[in-house]
Amino acid sequence: MRRWLPGFVALSAIWGASFALIKVAVDAGVPPVWVALWRCLFGAVALWAVLLLRGERAPRDRALWGHSAVVAVLLNTVPFILFPFGETRVSSVLAGVMNATTPLFTLLFAVLTVPEERRPGARRLSGLALGFLGVLTVFGVWHGLGSGVIVGGLACLAAACCYGAGFAYLRRFLSGRPESVTTLSALQIGCAAVELALVAPVVAGAPHWPGRAAAAALLVLGALGTGLAYLLNLGLVRAAGTAVASAVTYVTPLWSTALGAAFLAEPVGWNALVGGALVIAAVALTRPRKVPVAAPKDRQRVG
Repeated sequence: MRRWLPGFVALSAIWGASFALIKVAVDAGVPPVWVALWRCLFGAVALWAVLLLRGERAPRDRALWGHSAVVAVLLNTVPFILFPFGETRVSSVLAGVMNATTPLFTLLFAVLTVPEERRPGARRLSGLALGFLGVLTVFGVWHGLGSGVIVGGLACLAAACCYGAGFAYLRRFLSGRPESVTTLSALQIGCAAVELALVAPVVAGAPHWPGRAAAAALLVLGALGTGLAYLLNLGLVRAAGTAVASAVTYVTPLWSTALGAAFLAEPVGWNALVGGALVIAAVALTRPRKVPVAAPKDRQRVG
């Protein structure tokens, strides 16, 4: 029996649900920057609590803190603002599909920055082209696009692009660190919370009570989607390896689409389904033929 399967399903569901939770918050009037801050704040509390319970201490290495702050900008601070901003103009279904392009952007930045990835091969390059076609299909470009869809969709794509840059930076500067993933995750989310705490009051003023539903959505989004999810990902890597853990990318859009349609009554056109399938196929093409099983500290994702 595959003991890792419950964790795999739970992780894909949590990350898939994050887009519906974001939609609930922004529809209640929570500014995107405050959605990002509450998400990181609740996530940081959860991760630091686990870190303390495990008896691990925060490192004092200044270089590690500096790299963590940069990774936080790329993987949390900026994309966590862009997705809520995008969802003020597009559905959570579309945002979830756009998030599935993250591995494509990761490959693109890896080709540009990682020496061993400089020659991706025809198969992986065709995957990038197929992914671009999938994005155009999701947008339904043949119908023409309203300004709201363009702005919202591009914001979600920009967030996925940030993820790609962040993972490339993470691989180059932090993947070889001796610290545990729990420690690295706590540092990263903690840095993001501090960064956003400095920006949010200036950009969007003081916070306000958004109502019980939106407050609950933000709590779940942070504590589970940005806290527990990191630990589930670590457990999945340890139990099944990085190849299985990275396959969560294929399932997350299915959850985001189903939850957006079922609970938010969002329309799901055929172009979203076909485009999403093309993006997932593109991700499959861009994956290496053989994925080495790395140590737990070498793998980290964000949903």
